[in-house]
Amino acid sequence: MSIASVDVIVTSPGRNFVTLKITTSDGVVGWGDATLNGRELSVASYLSDHLASMLIGRDEDRIEDTWQYLYRGAYWRRGPVTMAAIAAVDMALWDIKAKKAGMPLYQLLGGASRDGVRVYAHASGTDFEALANAITGYRELGFTAVRVQTGVPGLGQIYGVSAAGPGVRYDYEPAKRSGDRPAEETWDTRQYLNHMPGVFSKIREEFGTDLRILHDGHHRMSPIEAARFAKDVEPYDLFWLEDATPGEDQTALRLIRQHSTTPLAIGEVFNTVYDYQTLITERLIDYVRSAVTHTGGITAMKKLLDFAAIYGIRSGIHGPTDISPVGMAAALHLDLAIHNFGIQEYMPHNEQTLEVFQTSFTFDRGFLHPGDQPGLGVELDEEAAGAFDYTKAYLPVNRLLDGTVHDW
Repeated sequence: MSIASVDVIVTSPGRNFVTLKITTSDGVVGWGDATLNGRELSVASYLSDHLASMLIGRDEDRIEDTWQYLYRGAYWRRGPVTMAAIAAVDMALWDIKAKKAGMPLYQLLGGASRDGVRVYAHASGTDFEALANAITGYRELGFTAVRVQTGVPGLGQIYGVSAAGPGVRYDYEPAKRSGDRPAEETWDTRQYLNHMPGVFSKIREEFGTDLRILHDGHHRMSPIEAARFAKDVEPYDLFWLEDATPGEDQTALRLIRQHSTTPLAIGEVFNTVYDYQTLITERLIDYVRSAVTHTGGITAMKKLLDFAAIYGIRSGIHGPTDISPVGMAAALHLDLAIHNFGIQEYMPHNEQTLEVFQTSFTFDRGFLHPGDQPGLGVELDEEAAGAFDYTKAYLPVNRLLDGTVHDW
């Protein structure tokens, strides 16, 4: 048996997704997620123009060998486009292997280490009233953990904060369909640093200590600013402070560690284990935030998390709605199998997306389970996918009040 065909499907049921379909000579189909938000066509081209022909005729069971063939054989290693393409191939091959075995993927990864996967929701609002309404709504749905983002007085729209008014809202769309240029937002770190600790204080007063609170700094702080912030929020017992500083400088986390015991998470813009080497071996973080889709797939992510486990560092796999249901399923199977699981990000996809991608994972009282269908448990309806054409969309650009381009 061997790989008979490789197809790349780009569809946009509310947002853009890139999906890889691998079919074996005996008709088994595997699916992989290759979505790179705002740069989707780059990965689609990498797959269709470069990798597809290399895969035809290869033994679909040789997953590790294929991974190394695509990673080492290209000479140009790493980077989000390359690693998302490799991830899609890897997911599809694991999907095929588990389907052939007649088992859900997590069984091939060693079986379940827990009964369900704790997830956190995204609670946001332009002011505290809207934020509190969102938190209340999520708690009523059974969530025990929420990521908290809110507007900052004096600033306009901020990435990750819903402007849709009070209530529960899953489907904010950070990639704006704004023509040929990304939207631009305004930022001021000092206003943010002065505002957010008071927000956490109000949350604890209103919702008590049982609620797990997470917060994303989205790379906007300098190391010393992040150290101050992490120390200021210690009394509010954050589950984690995410992406406090730009991810490129791993040594910046040393300064934060020196000043605070607030747990730290980073990595959604990382692509390989090498981005984490200093962070893990020096125990500068508490949670690994990479997405399976952007970090070389199930094969690479399992190795990364096993490496982290040696140092007592846990998983917090990236799972926004620009990760397709295929990528989300891959994360859930890993979450269920590994020992050092921490928490899983969860933003349910909209109805249009779930018409295209049929899923088997289930939510119950704050926990997800990937289901027990053979493989990943997600199938793509190609006819439904064909009804949604690709639409150009960009993530926003961030500027300081004086117009300087800033991290976001």
